[in-house]
Amino acid sequence: MLPNFKSVFGDTKPCIAMVHFGALPGSPLHDGEAGLAGLLDGVTKDISALQDAGFDAIMFGNENDRPYEFNVDTASTATMAFVIGQVRDQIKIPFGINVLWDPMSTMALAAATGASFVREIMTGTYASDMGPWSPDAGKALRYRDRLGRKDLAVLYNVCAEFADSLDTRSLPDRARSAVFSSIPDAVLVSGQITGEAAAMSDLEAVKAVLPNTPVLANTGVKHDTVGDVLRAADGCIVGSSLKIDGDTWKAVDRDRAAAFMANARAARGGS
Repeated sequence: MLPNFKSVFGDTKPCIAMVHFGALPGSPLHDGEAGLAGLLDGVTKDISALQDAGFDAIMFGNENDRPYEFNVDTASTATMAFVIGQVRDQIKIPFGINVLWDPMSTMALAAATGASFVREIMTGTYASDMGPWSPDAGKALRYRDRLGRKDLAVLYNVCAEFADSLDTRSLPDRARSAVFSSIPDAVLVSGQITGEAAAMSDLEAVKAVLPNTPVLANTGVKHDTVGDVLRAADGCIVGSSLKIDGDTWKAVDRDRAAAFMANARAARGGS
């Protein structure tokens, strides 16, 4: 297991829960009437519910900023930094950052807030809903290091949501190549869109070629599948399943969050 990943998550198979910001200033769905107070209230309540449920870590994301951008509006990143700063003393577990779909903004926000890890699409070339997509891992990792955060664990999503890879190699081969060329701390396997499960066959195939690299399920993990996922993979990231009615765009449901972690602990042998 790579040092940065282990320093954040220890030897457990972590369950990382999403804290989805409401739509941020400058994005089409932003609620100007609720303003910063509304964003802060939603984030505060979700953090409380997820920590009480016993999640190993949380990750802040701007999933509501649809349609997504490759070069995120500065106002979005600044607003996320402000809100995270307001709740920083309430966070008792490791937290991560994902500013969709902008690795540079993700690194900047993580460095500014003292996050422990980040998630992003860092490698590959895709045809996507947002247009041609070619992230630059070298640029992003060098930026991380210039910001003095070599300790920041970087989780690579190797099968982009809302997109299709233009690389003709198999998913396991692309994942193996990303680990060789770009030194991620963990590899993530996703479904086609937010809340849609990654195929277990994909998860198992990527793990088979990366026995020494943590491989996590990135989307669509549910209460009745978390046991199978944790047997095949080294952890998971979960969002939609924890929400009221399982709806990605609603607030975290305390009961659903607690029930999910009860199932996860059972699958991990009670840890």
